[in-house]
Amino acid sequence: MSTLRFHAVKQSLQHKPVFIEEKQRRSELFASHVFNEATMRQYLTKDAFNSVIDAIQLGKKIDRVVADHISTGMKEWAISKGATHYTHWFQPLTGATAEKHDAFFETVGGGMSIEKFEGSQLVQQEPDASSFPNGGIRNTFEARGYTAWDPTSPAFIYGTTLCIPTVFVSYTGEALDYKTPLLRALQAVDSAAVAVCKYFDKNVKKVNASLGWEQEYFLIDRSLAMSRPDIVLTGRTLLGHAAAKGQQLDDHYFGTIPNRAMSFMRDLETECMLLGIPVKTRHNEVAPNQFELAPIFEEANLAVDHNSLLMDVMEKIAGRHNFKVLFHEKPFAGVNGSGKHNNWSLSTDTGVNLLSPGKTPMSNLQFLTFFINTIKAVGDNEELLRASIASASNDHRLGANEAPPAIISVFIGEQLTKTLKELENVTDGKLSPEEKTDLKLNVVGKIPDVLLDNTDRNRTSPFAFTGNKFEFRAVGSTANCANPMTVLNTIVAKQLIDFKVEVDKLIDNKKMKKDDAIFNVLREYIKKSKNILFEGNGYGEAWEKEAKKRGLSNNKTTPEALKAKVSKKALTLFEELGVMNKVESEARYEIEMEEYAMRIQIEGRVLGDIARNHVVPTAVKYQNTLIKNVQGLKAIYDKDFKKLAKEQLMLIESISNHIEAINSGVTKMITARKTSNNIEDVYKKAIAYCNDVKPLFNEIRYHCDKLELLVDDKIWPLTKYRELLFTK
Repeated sequence: MSTLRFHAVKQSLQHKPVFIEEKQRRSELFASHVFNEATMRQYLTKDAFNSVIDAIQLGKKIDRVVADHISTGMKEWAISKGATHYTHWFQPLTGATAEKHDAFFETVGGGMSIEKFEGSQLVQQEPDASSFPNGGIRNTFEARGYTAWDPTSPAFIYGTTLCIPTVFVSYTGEALDYKTPLLRALQAVDSAAVAVCKYFDKNVKKVNASLGWEQEYFLIDRSLAMSRPDIVLTGRTLLGHAAAKGQQLDDHYFGTIPNRAMSFMRDLETECMLLGIPVKTRHNEVAPNQFELAPIFEEANLAVDHNSLLMDVMEKIAGRHNFKVLFHEKPFAGVNGSGKHNNWSLSTDTGVNLLSPGKTPMSNLQFLTFFINTIKAVGDNEELLRASIASASNDHRLGANEAPPAIISVFIGEQLTKTLKELENVTDGKLSPEEKTDLKLNVVGKIPDVLLDNTDRNRTSPFAFTGNKFEFRAVGSTANCANPMTVLNTIVAKQLIDFKVEVDKLIDNKKMKKDDAIFNVLREYIKKSKNILFEGNGYGEAWEKEAKKRGLSNNKTTPEALKAKVSKKALTLFEELGVMNKVESEARYEIEMEEYAMRIQIEGRVLGDIARNHVVPTAVKYQNTLIKNVQGLKAIYDKDFKKLAKEQLMLIESISNHIEAINSGVTKMITARKTSNNIEDVYKKAIAYCNDVKPLFNEIRYHCDKLELLVDDKIWPLTKYRELLFTK
C-alpha cells in the first residue's frame, strides 16, 4: 500500500465516533435559532409584527420606517443568541449559497462603539457580486447587484451570524438567483389555483405549493477522500475498479446505521432542529456508505431554502466527524447514485390538500380537477420539465437502471387509471340526472376507497402520484430544488389558467352547469394526456421505443435537454406568467451550458493528471520490478528462464499495452478539449464536450482500472473502492 494510502487508511481506522448527548427534546430545540412568528411577537412592536405578517401572507411592501423597528427587534434577538455579524443569505446561479458577513459593531467616535443594524441594511444590500454567473445580463466590469429581503423565509442564526434570506437581482432588475423566479412561479400558481378553487369553495383565498425533499448522500472518511484528487476536485471518482463486494447483497439498505454515521446524523439533526429544518427520517440507502435524510413537507420557498441550508450544514457537520459528504449523483461506478425526490402538492388556506381525495363527490371532483390538470401540464411540457433537472452530474444517473429514465412520464397506478378511463367515457355535453348520479356515486365518490388499496409504487417513474402528492423522482442530489419547482409550478399555473378559461366558456356560451362544464373539460384533458401516462418498467428498451411512438422526448444529455428552456414555447410561457423575461431565460440557458462544458473540462484535466502522473508512473515502477525479476531468473536458469518467467513476461507486456492505451487516450482527450475550447457558441461547445471529450473518459478509465488489478497493491497510489466504501 502506498504511503499516502497507508496513512489515510490508518487515520481513518483510528477515528473514534463522537456521540452528542441529547438532553433536550427535539420539539424544545425546534426553530430556537429562527426569527419566526413566535419570536417576532416577543421582539417586535404590534405594527412591525403586523407589517411582516402582511408581507408574508398578502405580499404587501414593508414601509422603511417600520423596517427600522423590525431590524432593531431582529438585532436584539440575534445578539441575545450570541450573533456578532449579519449577512444577506442568497442563492446565486452557481448552485451554492452565498453570504458576505458584516459586523453589528460600529464606531461612533470618541473611542466609543455600538451595535447597529438599520432597516436599510435589513431590506436591501449591494454586494460586490460581479463574479457570479450572469449569462450576459451584466458586463464583467459592472459590479452592482442588489440583494433584497424575502420576509416569507424567516431569518436564522447559524454559528454567530444572523442570516437573512434574500433575492439577488441585477442593477437593471433581472433575476440573478434561483429564489426570484421561484417566488414569481409560486405567486402565479397561487393566483391560478385560487381562481379554480372558487368553483368548489368560495372561502379559499390562498393556495400554497408544498415541497418535501428526500436528500440522498454518501459519507466517506475525510482522510480517504482527501487522498483522491478526483473526489476533491470533482466530487466523484473518475477511476477505480469495483470492489469484490458492492451492493449486490442489499445488506446495507435499511440496515442498522453504523455508529459513526449515527453520531454524525444526531449532531446534524440537532443543528437542523435549531435552524427550524423539520428533519424526520433517516436511513441507510442501497449503496454502501449511502444514506438518506427527509423532512416533513413545508411551503415550497421555505423548503427550498432549508434544503440549500441543509447541504451547507451537512458539509460542516461532516468535518467535525472526519467525514466527507458527497452529494454527486454518481460518485462511484458500479453502485447506485443519489437523487433528491421532490414531493409536491397544493394546499389551501382552508386546510385542504388539493391532491388528496375527500369524503364527498364534490371534494373528489376538486381532487380530480387538480390531479388531471397536473398530468396535462406535465404531458404538455415534458421536455421543459426534463430540462429543469439537467446537469452534467445527473446525466450519469438518469436512465442508469437505478433511477428514473430521461424520458418524462407520469405514473398514477392501475386503479386511478381505471377511474380516468371511466371519466373519459362520460357522454358528451350535459349529463342526464342518471349519468350525473352514476358518475358522482360510482366513479368520483369511490376515489378514497380506491386510493386506500392503490397499486404499488413504480420506482422507475420520474413523476409518480403517491396518494396525496406527486413525487418528482428524477431530481438530482446536487440540484437546487428551486429549478424544478419553478418549472413545475409555472406549467401547472398555466394549465389551471387555461382550464378556467375553457370551463367558463362552456358555462357562458353553452349554458352548462358548473359540474357538467368541469367534467367535459376534464374528459378532453384525459384524452389528450394519455401519452404521458405509463405504468410499466421505465428501464427497458421497450419503453424507449414506445415513448418514441408516443412522441415523448428522450434527451439523454444535458446539452440536448437544455434547448427546451429557450424554445419559443418556453420563453412565451415564462414571460406570459411573469416568472422570467426573455433575457432572464436566455441567461440561465447560457449559464447552464457553460457550466456543463466547464465541469467536463475540469474532469478531463483531473483525469489526465491522475492517469499520467499517478497511474502510469506507478505501473512503470511495478513493471521495472518485474523486469528485474525476469533478469534474475535468466541469470540463474539461463535457457529455462522463459518457461519460468512466462507469467511475468505476459504481465510486463499487458502493463505496456495498458500504459500505451492510457497515454494515447489522454492525448486524444487533450486534443479534443483544445478543439472544444476554441468554439465560441455555447451550445456547440457543450455538444463538443459531450460528444468528443466525455466519451474518452471511459476509454482511459478502463485501462487505468485494469492496471489497478495488475499492479502490486502496496504501491498503488489511489485509495481503492473497497477502502472508500467499506471503511466505517
